[in-house]
Amino acid sequence: MVEKPTHMCGNPSIAWNVHDSARRGFAFAADAYEESRPTYPDEAVAWLTRELELGPGRTVVDLAAGTGKLTRLLTPTDSTVIAIEPVDEMRRTLAHTTPDADARPGTAELTGLPDASADAVTVAQAFHWFDGPAALAEIHRIMKPHGRLAVIYNVRDLDDPAQHAVDELLAPYRGDTPSHRSGRWRAALDETDLFRPADSREFPNVQTLDADALVRRVASTSFIADLPAPERNRVLDKARAIAPRWPDRFPFPYTTEIEILDRAA
Repeated sequence: MVEKPTHMCGNPSIAWNVHDSARRGFAFAADAYEESRPTYPDEAVAWLTRELELGPGRTVVDLAAGTGKLTRLLTPTDSTVIAIEPVDEMRRTLAHTTPDADARPGTAELTGLPDASADAVTVAQAFHWFDGPAALAEIHRIMKPHGRLAVIYNVRDLDDPAQHAVDELLAPYRGDTPSHRSGRWRAALDETDLFRPADSREFPNVQTLDADALVRRVASTSFIADLPAPERNRVLDKARAIAPRWPDRFPFPYTTEIEILDRAA
């Protein structure tokens, strides 16, 4: 077991640089996030487990773990699983959903973990929120030699009519909020000499929603949750109006993309 850090700042908000939209939005929407966001396919988790060589005696750190959507799929490997999450409300939900993980406050740029304490690090749905170079430097520091980093995303299929309708609803509110779609987050991975690409894989991942779940899915979006209540409620009313276009329960497809990187010496 990795020891608890003893050098964390007494007031984490001073040291931790968390984007305002993520800090406020995910604090408000933790329950909606847990209820509506997709999990990860069994085949993807099995492949990830093999690639990271997870199992007894191994330690994996799940960064920006949120409510534990990925974290809870790592604990059955019998690895020591440390979940780092800066938003208190998300971390409390994670502690409830995934009691076998060691949930701690922290960020990708400041984990509070000792040097060379992780065999593997995972980042699911979150790398676009990071200061990429700073996060990679911190991941490199806490990772043992020959360790591996996995960057995971459930990518929305915008060719699907339900996904497309939700995207049109969200577009006017997105602004400059960091996103996977922008691709800007990739620059840090492409330019670093701390990690090198090892492998990647894609897996189909089809979630099934009803009208209530679709509304919660929209409500879980950081920049929607961060809106003033009257405007947020108008957006959610529009989300509910989308659902009658399809049967009571309808597919909401994603592709799960996993990229594996090896730690450079």
